[in-house]
Amino acid sequence: MATDTFSHADAYRGMALIRRFEEQILDLGREGFIAGSIHLCLGQEAIPVGTLAALQPQDRVLSTYRGHGWALACGSDPTALMAEIAQRGAGVNGGRAGSPLLSDPDHGFLGENSIVGAGVPIAGGVALASQYQGTDRVVVTSIGDGAMNQGSTTEGMIFAAARKLPVIFLCENNGWAEMTPTAAVTRGEDLVDRGKGLHIDSRVVDGGDPFAVRAAVASAAEACRRGEGPVLLECKTIRLSGHYNKDVQHYRPKEDAEAARAGDPLALLVHAAVEDGTLSEDDIDTIDEDVYTTIDRIADQVRQMPEPSTDDVAEHVYAPEQDADFEDTAASEEPSKELTYLRAINLALRTEMENRPEVAIWGEDVGFAGGIFGVTRGLHKEFGDSRIFDTPIAEAAILGAAVGAAMEGMRPVVEIMWADFVFVALDQVINQAANVRYVNRSRLSAPLTIRMQQGVTPGSCAQHSQSIEAILAHIPGIKVGLPATAQDAYAMTRAAVGDPDPTVLIEHRSLYQEAGPVTAGGRVESAAGARMHRDGTDVAIITWGAMLGTALTAADALAADGIEATVLDLRWLRPLDDEAIARVVAATSGRVLVVHEANLSGGFGAEVSARVTERHFGTLRGPVHRIGLDELRMPSAPALQAAVLPGAEDIVDAARKLAALTPA
Repeated sequence: MATDTFSHADAYRGMALIRRFEEQILDLGREGFIAGSIHLCLGQEAIPVGTLAALQPQDRVLSTYRGHGWALACGSDPTALMAEIAQRGAGVNGGRAGSPLLSDPDHGFLGENSIVGAGVPIAGGVALASQYQGTDRVVVTSIGDGAMNQGSTTEGMIFAAARKLPVIFLCENNGWAEMTPTAAVTRGEDLVDRGKGLHIDSRVVDGGDPFAVRAAVASAAEACRRGEGPVLLECKTIRLSGHYNKDVQHYRPKEDAEAARAGDPLALLVHAAVEDGTLSEDDIDTIDEDVYTTIDRIADQVRQMPEPSTDDVAEHVYAPEQDADFEDTAASEEPSKELTYLRAINLALRTEMENRPEVAIWGEDVGFAGGIFGVTRGLHKEFGDSRIFDTPIAEAAILGAAVGAAMEGMRPVVEIMWADFVFVALDQVINQAANVRYVNRSRLSAPLTIRMQQGVTPGSCAQHSQSIEAILAHIPGIKVGLPATAQDAYAMTRAAVGDPDPTVLIEHRSLYQEAGPVTAGGRVESAAGARMHRDGTDVAIITWGAMLGTALTAADALAADGIEATVLDLRWLRPLDDEAIARVVAATSGRVLVVHEANLSGGFGAEVSARVTERHFGTLRGPVHRIGLDELRMPSAPALQAAVLPGAEDIVDAARKLAALTPA
């Protein structure tokens, strides 16, 4: 991090360390000690060295997948870093990250990102946490020139500008977007023009000069600490190697490679330092000898290191249950009262905001307007703009900021207005939030809550009616719940906010005005567990979400015919309550009907059916039966919707057939 003095010797040592480290990584790869691709920053060493010379100890850094130099400049142990790149157990991430996803939060390095541009919204969230917590912390996120064409980059910049966040966007423009010349896909000479168009302070910097970089970053950091952020710096640099370690650069003109070699920042620094007498040839030789000896010794150690133990490969996907913050000491259980599903969620959010100062809510229209469905109405007036605020229409920025803020100790609750819209930013859930704990072996986590609503209501079109729970429940590292009653809307919202891992709550908008008894206060549930709504021995109906009401209606009709059905609401699809499923399968002698609103093919009902078949085959009277939406897109006309949606009569017909089954 920053020093009061930054000499030519400091600059050269830092850059030489990165250069020799990267060259040794190439050697290890050729020798077979590293599996997979390696993305090097050869020629770009002045940028991380100059940047970190300008930052303070509390500041944070996120980088591109060319991040080895950034980690070293942040102070990561070179041995642990090289071991990680070689996928060894002694690596900084225990071999879980390798070269393109490594992180070292103990040294302020929140990590590389293999998804181009994805770190920009996350950096905004880290900066948002700094602003909220009053830490005077600045966040630097480096991206390549190719990332300037990503929507998530623009979204993250817009979000940061709207909130005046203390973040420095640092574009390392080496002239190549992977294997394509930047000039071939970008109009204009300077990428900072994009930032200027967003009214962000944007500057071009000589990325081959560590002192120029240091000065620019120091100035940008001062502006950010004054509340004048964000700042965009475009560091013009070179790339001495290919896109990755096995890239033979057949596409690269000879003159371009020669120009890059002529602009080698280490050679230019040596020439300038010797020319003006700040370093002698002996000084250079002494630094080189020390760096080469150190890196060669580290490489020899790494060659002798064992591969990681597989004993804990399945650990750190989720926090241990005992680590969850589920006790509510602020209030005892209150008398039951009638609330709509919508108001129950509002009460849960208000309660969590009162009890947890680290909780903040953001999303499109959730603040002043109180949300498109009114779920957050009144919270902005009560808690103010620092705790609940409106965002640009930018889902990648909304979700990415939640990941970054959660990594810094906040508990964000963010809303995606319609579940269908999450697909434009699904990366931030699947590739980002879900990986934080696992890659960092629980040194870092992202306890965020994502609220969204889904499902069919009259007039909804095919882009506003999908049921997407199976897609999300497929992903380890996140939890997925679907409240079906007002009580569960309250209880599951509080469980999600209190959970130490990323949690997705999928509400159904057809339920928002449905009322029911709600008991507030008391102990906060864990984000797990099914709920039994009806006992019976003739058939088991397993369902979740809005289909619970339809299943209960069908169960009443079946009872009139003398068929007693068990109705189990799974509530949480990840983690799935296998014990509750086992109980209802046994109680009904293996007559099982799974019901959901989603499409049948690939729907979560297929997972439930497979588990029942695999684990309870000897109990089943026949195949598990599924009811869901046929293979079509959802039409808008209510008459067409009614013709294709599963109904109570469909459940009754299937249940009657199952109840009639006898042992083979």
